Amino acid sequence: MNETLVTVVGNVATEPETVVIATGAAVTRFRLATTTRRWDPERGEWVDGSTSFYSVSAWRTLGSNVKESVGLGEPLVVQGKLRIRQDEKDGRRYLVAELEAVAIGHDLARGRSTFRRNGASSAAPQPDTRPPAPALAAAAP
Repeated sequence: MNETLVTVVGNVATEPETVVIATGAAVTRFRLATTTRRWDPERGEWVDGSTSFYSVSAWRTLGSNVKESVGLGEPLVVQGKLRIRQDEKDGRRYLVAELEAVAIGHDLARGRSTFRRNGASSAAPQPDTRPPAPALAAAAP
């Protein structure tokens, strides 16, 4: 159907937790925070704007891999189905932004990550059989 897929870049705001629901399926949930930044020409520096929080749900294998790979404060890129719902608590109404994750990865613009295929942890590392990359020409001074 017409799902709204979005990509959100931010930091893990809560430790990922896995729960088993009544049907027996496992889901890993965490909050993702993203803060806008803009250049302030008067101050000559970057300034932070408002922070948005997203509740992220990752099901099945994706959720299991998130639980094993992602920690509090780490920078992520999350793609998922966006749902906005209205809720009420203590007489106050508010909006909740939820992402049902389709794909999650570390933001490699801000750090390094190592990828391991599922089930490969007990196997010996395989040699790299790709052809060598072509040598880059040195830039002229």
